[in-house]
Amino acid sequence: MAHKILVVDDEPKIVEMIRGYLRQAGYVVIEAFDGKAALERFKTEQPALVILDLMLPEIDGFDVARAIRKTSDTPIIMLTARTDAMDRVLGLELGADDYVPKPFDARELIARVRAVLRRTQETFQTHVIEIGKLRIDLDSHEVKLVGMLVEFTPLEFKLLAELARHPGRVFTRSQLLELLEGTTYAALERTVDTHIKNLRKKIEEDPQNPKYVLTVYGVGYKFAKPSE
Repeated sequence: MAHKILVVDDEPKIVEMIRGYLRQAGYVVIEAFDGKAALERFKTEQPALVILDLMLPEIDGFDVARAIRKTSDTPIIMLTARTDAMDRVLGLELGADDYVPKPFDARELIARVRAVLRRTQETFQTHVIEIGKLRIDLDSHEVKLVGMLVEFTPLEFKLLAELARHPGRVFTRSQLLELLEGTTYAALERTVDTHIKNLRKKIEEDPQNPKYVLTVYGVGYKFAKPSE
């Protein structure tokens, strides 16, 4: 069954271009031209992925993403003509899976759509994540390194599992803090760094040069893709 993709942009020509490439690639396309319509179509159509422009009438893209993330892990690729780095950080903080600045090559966008959907599908299909010498069993809450069981606290495992479920996706410190502590107070973000440091001591051959839990400077952390 073809994946259904919701394209949200207030510029009809951009929607038309993206629609053409997506249909040519075999996807079913749903369209919305403002934030309010986007949320309505998301609720009724339940797409597999959302391509979301940030600058929208009615409700902006940030608020659309925030509303989607309250109820769904559906992947989101954000589009924007703005170059402010804070837009990218906020988009990632809200749970975007990828970020594409305008103007963009439509073929590159399709490649990113395929990559995000592939990662999502692989995550849902398996409860065991293996990369390099590391094996994470999400059901039994067991982590093995070179076949040897590694002990984790419940919070450490929760953090590792969340990162590993979304390889390549960048999580900000405040996102991870909210996951662990249920709060987003910036003053406590050092707590996340401490947990990451402890994780690395347990699973990295060289914690100063990690292969699994990677730092994205100025943003947060991500779990390595198999190719990284």
